[in-house]
Amino acid sequence: MKPLTRIYVLMASLALIIIYFQPLWYIALEAPQYPDGIEMYIWVNKITGQEESTLQNINILNHYIGMQKIEPDAIPELKIFPYIIGLLIALGLVVWKINKPRWMYVFGFTVLILCALGIFDFWLWEYDYGHNLDPNAAIKVEGMVYQPPLLGSKWLLNFKAVSFPHIGGMALAFSTFLLLWAMVHQKWAKTSY
Repeated sequence: MKPLTRIYVLMASLALIIIYFQPLWYIALEAPQYPDGIEMYIWVNKITGQEESTLQNINILNHYIGMQKIEPDAIPELKIFPYIIGLLIALGLVVWKINKPRWMYVFGFTVLILCALGIFDFWLWEYDYGHNLDPNAAIKVEGMVYQPPLLGSKWLLNFKAVSFPHIGGMALAFSTFLLLWAMVHQKWAKTSY
């Protein structure tokens, strides 16, 4: 690999470490009855809120409209993802050490594919969460679904749901961008640096 390509691979691998210390995603609910909003953070291995009771409050609200409870212990991805990220970091460091371009491409495409699968899995979770409603719920609105937005904001009755990547998600995006740039640089940069 070109020396600069190696630096990109090393930086991409090390950037993934941030995922263990910062949330991947941020979802907030804003409504008149909650002037400060309700903030939920999705980490690589847990779901938290701005307060200890946030998840409980969200589950109470969801109960009235028939949405499923958010139970982090029942989400298998939260148990698997920390290991996947660890393997990606290790793979990146091995690729950096062995210094072979073809392995850099394997690493880059692996990260891209896993990111795409992760986003699709998150969308599926949101879809099921917002569409699979209890028919015996206290509040029923004909034709209403409560799927939070994957990215951006959306009104769900009188709640504005907002969903964006958090610092961990941005670190993952940055790592992916660095790997794409490393592949482009390795293939087309005219200089050897």
